[in-house]
Amino acid sequence: MSDLNTVTSAEAPGGQPSLPRGPVKKDKPRSLAADAWADLRKRKIFWVAIVLVAAILVMAIWPTLFTSADPGACALSNQYKGSSGSALFGYDYQGCDIYAKVIHGARNSIIVGILSTALAGVIGLIFGLSAGYFGGWLDAVLSRFIDIMLGVPFLLAGIVLSNRLSSDPKSNGIFAVTLTLGLLSWTSGARVMRSAVITAKNQDYVAAARMLGSSPARLIFRHILPNSIASYIVLLTLLLGINIASEATLSFLGVGLKNGAISWGIMIAEGTSFARTQPWPLVWPALFLGVTVLAFIMLGDAVRDAFDPKLR
Repeated sequence: MSDLNTVTSAEAPGGQPSLPRGPVKKDKPRSLAADAWADLRKRKIFWVAIVLVAAILVMAIWPTLFTSADPGACALSNQYKGSSGSALFGYDYQGCDIYAKVIHGARNSIIVGILSTALAGVIGLIFGLSAGYFGGWLDAVLSRFIDIMLGVPFLLAGIVLSNRLSSDPKSNGIFAVTLTLGLLSWTSGARVMRSAVITAKNQDYVAAARMLGSSPARLIFRHILPNSIASYIVLLTLLLGINIASEATLSFLGVGLKNGAISWGIMIAEGTSFARTQPWPLVWPALFLGVTVLAFIMLGDAVRDAFDPKLR
């Protein structure tokens, strides 16, 4: 029999290709978030940042898991003693356990960073969403106000505002620093949100929803905001690390946390005076602060790269 008359297993008797048996499975289209998550799972820097952030958050929530020592129990007889089983980092000039103070200092830094970033996120979302969606004179007014706020020196304004808000001698400064950073750090987020909203509202699906009679509130919260929030969340992740460093800066300058509050910035300020003879009271809180800020910035960079299709 010739090869032309041979029927292969992949063909039916009529010369037609055989149909696959059973239902055909179709791949479901993935959303932007699903694509970003698939990309993030492959990035080592993302998992390193996640591990560091998780450890820092656990340390801030449950400091007793890491140390049972009281950070406020200080004795001058222990001044500048080296590391031991009960004090891994030794003692500072007041005879306080440096390790215990570093562990407990994470809580105030994280609290201020998260709350100030949340406040800045809400303000930036309102300003950016309003300016980008409504446009016109409202966009012009809000954009000029954002430009004015961007022209204000951040450190100088932070010192003045924090000093004014913490005038109560009984205050520990947490509320004052949180409000200060929240009121001064929303401008970049507002500009990012405005640009994202302007891009999203000109898309075809928004025009179709508007033609079908969707209200402005439904257009904003159902169509525009979900498709423009990704870049804003990435920016807030980066801002969280910046606000933690800013809190330490204000505390170092004496206008941040006070009245017995434990903070990495306060520890750095106290350790600076004795850095030449005893550097460890300065090195350890500075190291923990640097690792914390780096972890959040690494997380923000990884998420930003995953959500940007041009970088994948």
